[in-house]
Amino acid sequence: MSETAVPTVAREWHLVARPSGWPVAEDFALVEAPVRQPGPGEILVRNAYLSVDPYMRGRMNDVKSYVPPFQLGKVMDGGAVGYVVASQTEGIEVGDAVLHGLGWREYATLDAAHVVKVDPKLAPLSYYLGVLGMPGLTAYAGLLSVGAFKAGDTVFVSGAAGAVGSLVGQIAKLKGAARVIGSAGSAEKVAKLVEGYGFDAAFNYKDAPVREQLAAAAPEGIDLYFDNVGGDHLEAAIGALNLRGRAVLCGAIAQYNDTTAPAGPRNLALAIGKRLRLEGMLVGDHSALQPQFVAEVGGWLQDGSLRYDETVVEGVEHAFEAFIGLLRGDNTGKMVVSLDS
Repeated sequence: MSETAVPTVAREWHLVARPSGWPVAEDFALVEAPVRQPGPGEILVRNAYLSVDPYMRGRMNDVKSYVPPFQLGKVMDGGAVGYVVASQTEGIEVGDAVLHGLGWREYATLDAAHVVKVDPKLAPLSYYLGVLGMPGLTAYAGLLSVGAFKAGDTVFVSGAAGAVGSLVGQIAKLKGAARVIGSAGSAEKVAKLVEGYGFDAAFNYKDAPVREQLAAAAPEGIDLYFDNVGGDHLEAAIGALNLRGRAVLCGAIAQYNDTTAPAGPRNLALAIGKRLRLEGMLVGDHSALQPQFVAEVGGWLQDGSLRYDETVVEGVEHAFEAFIGLLRGDNTGKMVVSLDS
């Protein structure tokens, strides 16, 4: 066993009330809790970066889903990356960098079998929460496997300036898309999509109805839609999809804080005549693609073919603000919370 000095208590975020609509600060509490030393087969990690992700909003509701809801009065969890400060297991040493699932806290004690060692020399540590982590694999597997992308496709990506969407569009271009179109929520993000990420066209969904703007950007229709938003974006995409088009249903951030049932899409019957395929995806179903994904995306990062952006919020005490900012669309690229400042 090896270890370094660690505090006896550290801060962690608890869910104390289930939000109704948009979460508010009173739904959460930042509390001090004992730091448990690791037992046999365990390690203690000082978290350096925490991930906040849209799916976490659903876990704040007490409903059955593909991941269990957060428990009231208990620490929340999510992606995190950090450094081992104490180890009771072979093969993981103090100082190793690891990726794991016990975020929303400064220190995490966990079974060593539940961590993945990462190389901070290959890429900045925070990248393992984004482009080389869950969002990156989501984009890669969603586009290429679920969406069955093929060279020559016209692709539309909603929420295209976010962690997943920005990568979907770039990967599509690298793989030979005929045209890539993205939507975002500000003029600055629209400019970033075209000038920074190489999208062929982009529009601000707040400027005019999505249906109208998509028709103008893709007058000959689209072949593949990557949905991070739902709602009016999905309805517009169904209208624009060509015969035997495909839609990858990855997220519906526009509806996460709704307190009433969504109105649509109202044109779903078009899927019959067009023979559309609309398929939901969960990234956990695609772990077999991990080695291929890391090799290909890592190569694109190293040769400069792929651009990656982060929005970094400093301090564990600001994790709630980071999460709300994510839901509002304040981020460009992946939203992470740095604990190393």
